Amino acid sequence: MDYLSYSTRTALQSLAKEKWINLLSSLTVAASLLVSLMALITIYNVKIFTRALPEKFTMMVYLKDSISQEEARALMDRLKAKDYAAAAKYISRDAALTELKQTLRGISNVIEGLDENPLSPAIELKLKKERVTASSVKTISADIKTLTGVEDVYYEARIAETVSLLKTSVENLSLIILCMIVFVVLFVISSTVKILFYRRKAEIEIIKLLGATGGFIRTPFLIEGGVIGFFGGLFAAIGAAAFYITLTTKFSAFMPILKTIVMPAEIVVLMPLAGVVMGVAGALISVGRLRL
Repeated sequence: MDYLSYSTRTALQSLAKEKWINLLSSLTVAASLLVSLMALITIYNVKIFTRALPEKFTMMVYLKDSISQEEARALMDRLKAKDYAAAAKYISRDAALTELKQTLRGISNVIEGLDENPLSPAIELKLKKERVTASSVKTISADIKTLTGVEDVYYEARIAETVSLLKTSVENLSLIILCMIVFVVLFVISSTVKILFYRRKAEIEIIKLLGATGGFIRTPFLIEGGVIGFFGGLFAAIGAAAFYITLTTKFSAFMPILKTIVMPAEIVVLMPLAGVVMGVAGALISVGRLRL
């Protein structure tokens, strides 16, 4: 207990004595963590967006004109049984024409002049979310075209490609950003603790002569690193919350889409804890390599 009490007291005294260096280090850590926090929030919202895209993705399976309604219904049931199908809806020729008239309401006179319905019956097919990828959709399209009664398959290839590209890009970007930020934070705290160590070198030499162990000497520096990291994480969380509130209240008046941005509370709450972990790790890197 005396060991921990001494280490904590020594760390707090050092932090108070070298307050400007420690404050600067905490602000540097805060800036780095704020960047990572903003990146994580962006990535989180992009993931929400990519999860919503597959729900809007549909494939139109156009049927041959000669197919009967019973055969079309049987084909739809067959499609529903496929492992990639989430839902299927049959659209008759008359229903397709009615929908087209509603879409082209302003120029409906063009359609009114037709002697017969030129549209084909179709099946609107929704895929399971996990199957909406560029490669998977192509395979599914080829499979559907082999079915009897199918004339053609149409789908918006760009949506499938966008989902796949965004998912890959988000995963890679998040990994790169997090690695960079962790490196910066560890470097800042490691450098700060090393400076504090050399400023107290005379004091350390004295307690070494009194029989202090390496662990006894290193512990206050680990606590200092944790405290610097904690305040860095706390400042970053406060900054992120302030930025989010400003973005969704003030700037959303000019760009309403900003109101849809979501900031997960757990990421903000865990940021000070992440700062402590990185602070202790940075201090450990610094003092762990010193010969005591």
